[in-house]
Amino acid sequence: MPGGRLTQEDRRLIATWLKDGLGYAEIARRLGRPTSTISREVARNSGRSGYRAEEANRVTGERARRRKPQPRTVPVVENGYGRDPEAVRAFETDFAEMIVATGLPRMTARVLACLAVSDDGVLTASELTRRLQVSPASISNAVAYLEAQAMLKRERDGRREQYVIDEEMPQRVWAESVRANQEWVKISRQGAEVLGVGTPAGARLDDLSRFHARINEVMHDDRVAVFAGDALTVLTALLHAGRGLSLPALASALDWSSDRVSAALRVAEEHPHIAGPVWVDSHAGEYRAVPLVERLTAGQLAALGRPRG
Repeated sequence: MPGGRLTQEDRRLIATWLKDGLGYAEIARRLGRPTSTISREVARNSGRSGYRAEEANRVTGERARRRKPQPRTVPVVENGYGRDPEAVRAFETDFAEMIVATGLPRMTARVLACLAVSDDGVLTASELTRRLQVSPASISNAVAYLEAQAMLKRERDGRREQYVIDEEMPQRVWAESVRANQEWVKISRQGAEVLGVGTPAGARLDDLSRFHARINEVMHDDRVAVFAGDALTVLTALLHAGRGLSLPALASALDWSSDRVSAALRVAEEHPHIAGPVWVDSHAGEYRAVPLVERLTAGQLAALGRPRG
């Protein structure tokens, strides 16, 4: 094959043509190879008796076997939980392949999967480079993409930069998805107005804006399900505290960000069916979980010793 390795048949022909008195250029032309390839081949594999095709084939085979790279054993992220390293490695590969199938670039998927199987969910650039056996530039590009999609965040640990996926990652990704969809609604509506809804192109963009507007409605409805668990956790914390707590105090007690606590409180307030017989009362910057006494009749309240109101 032109441009590939010389085959045993190539070497046999070289030996025959050399005996016939052909020059390197003519042999190269007949084989479809550069003249330099033929000259190097002959110089490397010639002895007192001239070019030796069989010896050249044997030596080349041995050289190729010596140069054959050994399979690299990819290290598994340390865990200390007694897991099977091979099972972890296989799962990480499968997870990355699934992410690739959803449309993410392969290196981005590998970085995300690597972080996901790390118990702390925290790795530095050097740790990712060593773990995935790729260049720092590859890690940097993948991290930039994941950060733009809210799939990880950067933190400083002294002079080192760490990349983190934590329990708030799903909420951040969801919020970013909602924001991106709203941009689709906005730009497609703008296009419909510019082009005119009475034209084919304008009508197409109008349909697109309506489509994404509907998706937005569904996403806002589903957002309730995403944050329902957080809402119940916040209500439980308030009930357990038995007193009013400010948003910073709640965030500190739960070890959550203020945005996460705020979103959970908003869902609890706007969707009382999630909270059940409890509702959130806010006053003077503090939040308190109180029973929804409207569920009880006056007689029930009297029997319980707590008058309505």
